[in-house]
Amino acid sequence: MASPNGRQERVERHAATSLRFINQSQAELAKGDALQASEKAWGAAAHAVKAAAEGRGWNHGTHRLLFDTAARIADETGDPEFFDLFKVASALHQNFYEGWESDYTVQKSIERVKRLVEKVKRLVEKMEALRLQSTRGA
Repeated sequence: MASPNGRQERVERHAATSLRFINQSQAELAKGDALQASEKAWGAAAHAVKAAAEGRGWNHGTHRLLFDTAARIADETGDPEFFDLFKVASALHQNFYEGWESDYTVQKSIERVKRLVEKVKRLVEKMEALRLQSTRGA
């Protein structure tokens, strides 16, 4: 059953993009391109947060709103690491333009962003299970 206004489809699209980008970031780093790896990891984090925001019906159209969403989800879930991991991704976004991080720190940061992506994947799965449960009970 489709969700209202295609929301669930947008959630799934952002979540899938997030997973694709985190894998691409690791591949870019393996090829020696830390700048592209950094930007793909930022994209993975941004799409992960967009998936979580979309699932809640929250606006997520600017960087500021993405940061607000990450902070709100950290509060909602009682998991302050959520916001911290998003800030790591933001540093990678800066690194794309500045190139000040070593390959080692980019790799460590990508590992942290992957953790964020996995957290959002679990949130999205939980939201979908609740949505399906509510449609069965309706």
